Amino acid sequence: MSHAHVPHQTPTYLTLLFSLLFLIGLVACSGGESSSPPIALAPGTPGAEEDVGERLFLDTRFAQAFKVFMDNGGNVNNPNVGDGVVNSLETLGAPINPGPFRGMSMNCRTCHLVDDVLASPGGGMRAYADFAHRSPIPARADGKTHAPRNSPPLVNSSLDRPGGVLFHLDAEFNSMEDLVAGTYTGRNFGWLPGEKAQAIAHIAKVVREDDGSFDLTDTGLSYRILFTGTNPDIPDELRMPPQFRAFIGSATDQEIFDAVVKVVTAYVNGLRFSKTDDNGVPIRSPFDVFLSINGLPHRPDPNESPPSYSRRLRTLINAPSFSPQFVTSNPNRSDGRFQFHAQAFEFGTTELAGLRMFLSEPATLPASPAELTAGEIGNCIACHTAPDFTDFKLHNTGTTQREYDSIHGANTFSALVIPNLAARNGNYDAFLPATEHHPNASERFRAIPTIADPALVDLGVWNIFANPDIPNPQAKIRAILCDDQVPCPLSDSILLDRAIARFKTPGLRDPDHSAPFMHNGRLDTLNDVINSYIDRSNEARAGTLRNGDSRLQGIALTPNDIVPLVAFLKSLNEDYQ
Repeated sequence: MSHAHVPHQTPTYLTLLFSLLFLIGLVACSGGESSSPPIALAPGTPGAEEDVGERLFLDTRFAQAFKVFMDNGGNVNNPNVGDGVVNSLETLGAPINPGPFRGMSMNCRTCHLVDDVLASPGGGMRAYADFAHRSPIPARADGKTHAPRNSPPLVNSSLDRPGGVLFHLDAEFNSMEDLVAGTYTGRNFGWLPGEKAQAIAHIAKVVREDDGSFDLTDTGLSYRILFTGTNPDIPDELRMPPQFRAFIGSATDQEIFDAVVKVVTAYVNGLRFSKTDDNGVPIRSPFDVFLSINGLPHRPDPNESPPSYSRRLRTLINAPSFSPQFVTSNPNRSDGRFQFHAQAFEFGTTELAGLRMFLSEPATLPASPAELTAGEIGNCIACHTAPDFTDFKLHNTGTTQREYDSIHGANTFSALVIPNLAARNGNYDAFLPATEHHPNASERFRAIPTIADPALVDLGVWNIFANPDIPNPQAKIRAILCDDQVPCPLSDSILLDRAIARFKTPGLRDPDHSAPFMHNGRLDTLNDVINSYIDRSNEARAGTLRNGDSRLQGIALTPNDIVPLVAFLKSLNEDYQ
């Protein structure tokens, strides 16, 4: 997302007065070692924190490689480190070379692109995702070159959800703040487990010593000035409200880091697909335009659940009296087309047939032989309820097993020895992910599988649930694993078995700007996704899918159903900007 910046304006008398009072207060407090939040002398501009957050999101100087550069005498305001991990971008075809941050070091945007390579061969618009199957990470002594997961799109990632938010594909983070903090101090930025304090100190040093000369958003102001919120040099659109301000000069490393995390969180929380009317109704996708012109509801009524809304929508489009009007062009652009998608902007008979399949459910689980023969039952709303097309929960759709078996042979995942709760937690280093408390842990069950080592696999939320080093998300994960039973009658040992190879349900909006798909990026196209679900549903019914979600047994699709179902999914594309 790009934010426009207006030219610098001459400060008003009132602004200068506020600034003078602020400076007097700053001088009076400068003798102390600790700091407190700045006095709210000026109200600030709502949303300014998102513009400042974008600058922090783009900053390439928070990575471990930049610390090494500075330790060797490098200038904090010279970003040209030469970390090779950002020199090019991995794609499904030939690499994009040069990458948008060539010669610099890792930043958030490297894995969460937008229009950075819009005109590059093999590039294009992204919904804050990259193009790689698994995202490259900086080289360190641990020998790792890629993250174990595909980079998920950040747009809509902070939507409100029942039971509260969980972030990361395995639900490791309890809040967006936790996710941002964990990313800045984690392996994706080059920091090894046990280096969190170094990371925080380094980030604070960069913020303190920044002079504004390296700024990919062209504000031209230092962080020290921007975080005051009151300096007369700050244009109104960058004047952050008081709750986002900080005294950079006197703040501790932790206070500066917390301020950075808070502002970046505000930026990411603002990344939403287009919503333009008073009810927040999105209008840019062909699907949403189809709903509008046919007078169909865009979202649940008050007190109506997403599954109930999805079924009501199904009833409306299947009614004998429904006479659909179809979408043949984009009402938001003069040429009637998408701006960033090559496909035609349309919702016709094929897309409607796909929508009906998407919303359809079997009479019972598993689907009956007659239903399997007839097809046209996607059972998609079991996990991808409209209008956001996710249930925000955790499921095992067989993706881990498919990858593991493709490397080690049929049925090898089913035979894999996975420790129970007592064995796992009794030998943390042997089985669980590395953390600050256990920096030497093996991470063998949150790893990229390889032919050289059959012990490596990715079990998703199994690594997080009942993990003593990760306490914050436990209540939310337990509720999901227990199917929202309160109180949960099941032991943690039983729930841990339920957690094997479960991952978060992604949203499906603008899918073509976030390919490849699944947590490991193994599926390149939507056709691949539907084919995979057909295969996994057969395995689930045959009982050969280890810990597979029972909802898979309700999928009854034939090869003839793939074209209309993919056409519907593509009707969820939109011109995210």
